[in-house]
Amino acid sequence: MNQSGPFLFLVLLLMLAGFGAAQLRHQTYNIPWLPGSETEIWQVEARIEFDARGDASQVYLTLPPEQQGFAVVSEAAASSGWGFAIESDQVQRRAHWTQRQAQGRQVLFYKLDIAVSAADTWTLPPPQDSQSVIWDEPYQTAVSHLLQTIVPITADAHTLTTQLIQALNRTPPDQNISLLTSAYQRTNLLRRVLQTAGIPARGVQVLELEDGRRRQSLAEYLQVWDGSFWRLYDPVSGEVTERGSLLLWQTGTPGVLEVLGGTNSRVSFSILSQTRSALLLAQDQADDLALSLYNLPIAEQSMFKLIMLLPVGALVVVLLRILIGIRTSGTFMPVLIALAFLQTDLLPGLASFIIVVAIGLSIRSYLSALNLLLVARIATLVVLVIAIISMFSIISYRLGLIQGLTITFFPMIILAWTIERLSITWEEEGPKEVFLQGGGSLFSAVLAFLLMDTAIVEHLTFNFPELHLVLLGIILLAGRYTGYRLFELKRFGALSN
Repeated sequence: MNQSGPFLFLVLLLMLAGFGAAQLRHQTYNIPWLPGSETEIWQVEARIEFDARGDASQVYLTLPPEQQGFAVVSEAAASSGWGFAIESDQVQRRAHWTQRQAQGRQVLFYKLDIAVSAADTWTLPPPQDSQSVIWDEPYQTAVSHLLQTIVPITADAHTLTTQLIQALNRTPPDQNISLLTSAYQRTNLLRRVLQTAGIPARGVQVLELEDGRRRQSLAEYLQVWDGSFWRLYDPVSGEVTERGSLLLWQTGTPGVLEVLGGTNSRVSFSILSQTRSALLLAQDQADDLALSLYNLPIAEQSMFKLIMLLPVGALVVVLLRILIGIRTSGTFMPVLIALAFLQTDLLPGLASFIIVVAIGLSIRSYLSALNLLLVARIATLVVLVIAIISMFSIISYRLGLIQGLTITFFPMIILAWTIERLSITWEEEGPKEVFLQGGGSLFSAVLAFLLMDTAIVEHLTFNFPELHLVLLGIILLAGRYTGYRLFELKRFGALSN
């Protein structure tokens, strides 16, 4: 029975699951694909000032709604002697300050950090059923004449809004426009005229983000529903297409600031831009219940950063042994050596490994004459390896070679087994095979180290552990390879003719 179909389906399923889960993690928690990625952060500080009358005071500040293009990183209030809470039972969230007795000039602060993310439109809910607009005369007649002139030359909500804005800004204005603008503020006038024409529209307050701005006020804009999303319009220049520096702050009633128990109130905004690590932001915003290694204690995280690199080293060894035909001493001993190199650095690790193995082989040749049993021989080698490493570390320290101290990161048992296997190979197959296997092991370990030590591999394996399923699929595919190895092409080349 041919099993290649189900096998290839399993491999494809593993890879799709790995890539899909990693993409989901990236979109859900904003974990960057590349190390060193940075995100632009806008720090916004709202300063509220008013004169308290000496009795109970309450202050309400409308907070920005959720919107594409921006994600709230943190928010806090700085207001000594005031109670503070954030209410979310309104159309928009509101910051609420309270104090039993407040007297004199009061200054309250609300601080918001928001991260910039890629987006095209704001995800705001569609409009509710709009209420009818009532005009007093002679404004009712002026609006009717205005719409009778503009509606026939428009096709939809967008073109009608554009024509209305052009009409309001035309110089000189006609009599109807002059009458209406003398009685209504421009944004409010546009909203009422559009609602009269049956088009959902609303005035909004927008904060224009500019680095270093102080004591800035909110700007009046207009939003018009075109059937699928809200379009944003400047009442003077028309539709706003570049919205990357505009933060929607208030979309309805009540107003931005409401003060009970005080007079002469005002709110102003100061803005500062900076960049932060995208990975650190993702860690701060991640849910504690998320399946993330960052939820582990710090000590365990450090350990798993190394453990998650092992499959990468295993893949390197699989490809080198199966496809190229490199011989190693032990199947995955090069992976453990590469893991030790991550702790010691490459050149000091190579020198330490060669010295210890060379000394161990010379001692192992003497142990062969004692005819010890395997268990006793390995145990003896472990003791001797520890003694060699200890002496090597002491001598390195006395000579000022601090790098020599890192030899302690090599696993003692692995070194002992390596010496034992190479010694047996020397006795059974000769020194040439020892150099082939030892050299192959070091070559594989160095290649695995170079791949495991790259920043992007460390980043992906730890932050997207799902990608190990992709590595598993590649290993399974390599495991079904039955053709010539690269080193065998020359040896068996004549047979293929």
